[in-house]
Amino acid sequence: MARIAFIGLGNMGGGMAANLAKAGHAVRAFDLADAALARAEEAGCTRAASAAEAAGDADCVVTMLPAGRAVLSVYRDAVFGSVPASALLIDCSTIDVASARTVAAEAAEKGLAMVDAPVSGGIAAASGGTLTFMVGGEGDAFARAEPILSAMGKAVIHAGAAGAGQAAKICNNIILGATMVATCEGFALAEKLGLDPQTFYDIASKATSQSWSMTSYCPLPGVGPTSPADNGYKGGFAAALMLKDLKLAIAAAGDAGASVPMGAAAGALYQAFVNGDRDNLDFSAIIQMLDGKQQAN
Repeated sequence: MARIAFIGLGNMGGGMAANLAKAGHAVRAFDLADAALARAEEAGCTRAASAAEAAGDADCVVTMLPAGRAVLSVYRDAVFGSVPASALLIDCSTIDVASARTVAAEAAEKGLAMVDAPVSGGIAAASGGTLTFMVGGEGDAFARAEPILSAMGKAVIHAGAAGAGQAAKICNNIILGATMVATCEGFALAEKLGLDPQTFYDIASKATSQSWSMTSYCPLPGVGPTSPADNGYKGGFAAALMLKDLKLAIAAAGDAGASVPMGAAAGALYQAFVNGDRDNLDFSAIIQMLDGKQQAN
């Protein structure tokens, strides 16, 4: 079993760190929030006083942070100067491709192996150990990272060189965001045309409009498998995080000269939705705006 430093214990990171401890790894955890540290201790992790202390003698460092600037700061200011030369670095944050490539290059300059490994699956999958990891980095680093990531997920896929994991993540989520909007529009229209939501689900889930957004994450309560819609749109994947990922994808498309009109439209709709106090609602809650029951600000 490995000595693992886990930095960033938010909604996703907390469950991930707990699963590493459950798998028998010695997890030394750090977060700026004391409550998050307390939960990690209850899950079998050891509390660290700082990111540098967590990384001190680690075989592996796993980070789950909110933005590219935070990732660059933590690695430059705390991790690079603390870890042994043999340590493996795994960043599971969702950040821009350029920042992922920059921090990987800086790690390589210091002789450290690193992969970017953003996740798909949301809070429930993070807690349940059923995440999907999209991994960018050299083959040897991926081979070292795979058993660590497997303790937290159901699928670990090598996407390519440094930054490829982030590229796969934002491409995945631009599809997800646009698909959820279209799914919500279809259910809202079906209701206005007098169709029973469950009847429409029974039809559409077996027809050509079937998608993950419909059959695994239906945006209507009481329809399909249990989803955040059945819990007042709490938990799951926050609308603010979907907006963040859509912005990353739209920016990357601009840099690459790619056309993403559907993604841009979804981004504009999620921006309208999160205005005000709706950023922490699940991203499927956008149906409340699209069906006319909640107006955009």
